[in-house]
Amino acid sequence: MGLFKADGVVYKPAEEVDVGPDSHAIYLQANVKAPRLAGLLLKICLWFMELRVLGTFIVYILKRNNLIYKLVSNAEMVESPLYVPLHSFEVQVAINCLPTSSETVSSDWQSSFRHWTITDYCNAYSSGETTPSMVAESIISAIKHSSAGPSDMKFFIDSNSKDILIHAAESTSRYQRGKPLSALDGVPVAVKDEIDCNPYLTTGGTKWLHKVRHCKADACCVNRLRSCGAIVIGKTNMHELGVGTSGINPHYGVTRNPYDAGKISGGSSGGSAAVVAAGLCPVALGVDGGGSVRMPAALCGVVGFKPTFGRIPHSGVLPLNWTVGMVGILAGTIEDAFIVYAAIINGQLSSDGRPILQPKVYFPLLKSTNRISGIRLARSAEWFSDCRADVRICCSNALDQLCKNYDWQKVEVTVPDIEAMRLAHYVTIASECTTSLNSYLEKVDRSELGCDARLAFRVYSSMSAKEYLQAQKFRNRQMQIHKEVFKRADVIVTPTTGITAYSIPNDALKTGELDYIKGAALVRFQIAGNFLGLPAITIPVGYDETGMPIGLQFIGRPWSEPTLIHLACAMQALRISEYRKPQVYYDILRNDDV
Repeated sequence: MGLFKADGVVYKPAEEVDVGPDSHAIYLQANVKAPRLAGLLLKICLWFMELRVLGTFIVYILKRNNLIYKLVSNAEMVESPLYVPLHSFEVQVAINCLPTSSETVSSDWQSSFRHWTITDYCNAYSSGETTPSMVAESIISAIKHSSAGPSDMKFFIDSNSKDILIHAAESTSRYQRGKPLSALDGVPVAVKDEIDCNPYLTTGGTKWLHKVRHCKADACCVNRLRSCGAIVIGKTNMHELGVGTSGINPHYGVTRNPYDAGKISGGSSGGSAAVVAAGLCPVALGVDGGGSVRMPAALCGVVGFKPTFGRIPHSGVLPLNWTVGMVGILAGTIEDAFIVYAAIINGQLSSDGRPILQPKVYFPLLKSTNRISGIRLARSAEWFSDCRADVRICCSNALDQLCKNYDWQKVEVTVPDIEAMRLAHYVTIASECTTSLNSYLEKVDRSELGCDARLAFRVYSSMSAKEYLQAQKFRNRQMQIHKEVFKRADVIVTPTTGITAYSIPNDALKTGELDYIKGAALVRFQIAGNFLGLPAITIPVGYDETGMPIGLQFIGRPWSEPTLIHLACAMQALRISEYRKPQVYYDILRNDDV
C-alpha cells in the first residue's frame, strides 16, 4: 500500500515521559470508525472484504481511519522491540507479601446472597450432609434445565454426564474412607473450550478445529485440578476462536447472562463466567488474551483473575496467541480464585516441559485481621472516567470506600498513550492469532467459520511484519512507562469495563456480530494486563440501574498476585452484603432450581 501516505506520530523516549498528575500528556479516547455488522449486512460486507483488490483497499481505509497507521505502524520510537512480556524478579518482587498459609477466609458471611464456596462443598462432603455423587446428579439436572426452553442459556459446548458421575463416585468413595485428596476433592469446575480436557474435544468455539487438531491429554492446569480431586462438569461456550467481546457464537449460540437472559455474558470466556454466576460451580477456567476472563467476569458479577504472564502453565491450551494469552480463573469469591490459583501454579513448566525460574510463590493470610498498611492505589483520572457515567460513579465510590476503610492512599497519575497501546495490542494479537491458526485454516473450508470470525481474520491477516515489530517496540515503551507508574503506587485501579452487559441483538444470532465501538468500551481498561503481562483482578462492586453488574479492576506489578488477592478480598468484604442473586441461579448444594 505504498501509494497511500499515512504519517505517524513521534513519541518521546519512555524515560522522558512524565507520569505525574500534572503531566501534559493528551488523553486520546477511542474514536472507533467502523460500522456495526451483523446478519445480512455482515454477509454483504464479508463478500466485499474477501475480494482481493477491493478488500485490500477497505482494510487499508479501516486501519487508517482507526489510527493504526498513525499511532503504531508509522510511529517513530527509539525503543527496541520486546517480543515477550517476561519479567525479571530480582528487583520486582511481590510487594507486601504475607507469610505462606493454607488458611482462607471463613465462609460464615452475613449477606442476602452469596455463592457457595469450595469450603462449603468441602464441609458438606466431610460432614456427610451430601456427597459428590449427589451433587453431580444435581449439576446434571441443572445443566439439562438450563439448556431447555426458549431461554436456552447455552452455558456449555459439551457436558458428559457419564464422565461427571464416574469422577463423582470416585470422590465419594474417598470421602467415605476419610481420605479426600484436598479441599478441591469433589468440587465441580468448568473449563473453557479453549483448554484440552479429556474426554472432551477442544473446539475453540468452532465446528471444525477438533477435526484437524486432536486433544491428546489434559492441559497442565486441568491435570493439576484433577490431581486435587476436582470434577470437570463440561466445556464452556466461548466466542469463536476468541475473536470477539460479546460471546455470541453462531455455531453454539450465545451464552446468556444469568442476571438477565436477554443480555450478553461477554467474550471470549463468557461461558465460564456465566456458569459460575449461575451457581453451577464455584470456579471455572478461562483464557485471557485481551480481557477475555476479566471482561465476562465483570459483566456476570463474578471474580476474574489473570496472574502474571508465565505464572500458570500454558501447555494444552489452544495456541491462539503466544505473548498476550494467559489461563485465568473465574470464581464466585476471591478465596475460591485463590485456592484454584494455588492448585494450578505449583511447579510451573515452559511449553516444552522445562522448569521456569520464577519468584517464590507467596500466599496471603486472608483470614488475618492485620491488613496491609500503606497501600497506594493509582488512578489516572481521564482514563478512569472514560466510561459510562453509572460505571464511573459506582467504581469511584468503591475506590473511595476502600481508601477510607483501610486508610489507604489514592494517588493521581497519568498513564500516557492508552489508545495507542490498545491498537498495538490489537496488531499483536491479530498477527499471532492468524499465524498460529494458518496451518489449521489451510485444511478446512473457510465457510466453516462464522461470518464474524471470517471478517475478523480478513483484517487480522493484513498485519505486516513491520506492524508487528512496531507493536513490540510499543510494548517495550509501555513496559518502561508502567514501571514509572509503579514507582508512585502499588497498584493501578480502573473500572473493569466501560459499559455493562448489553442486549443480545437478534440479527447476530446466526452470523455473529462485529461491533468495534462496544468492543473498545469493553476492553478499554484491560489491555495492559495482556500486552505487558501484568497480573490483574476484577471484583464486583455494584450494579447499574437495570441490575447488571459492574466490576472494579486492580492491576499490579509483576508477580504481585498476593497483594492483588489481598486488596480484592478487602474490597469484597466491604461489598459482599450488597451482592444480588442472579435471575438464573441453581442452588446446587440445596438441590433447588431457581
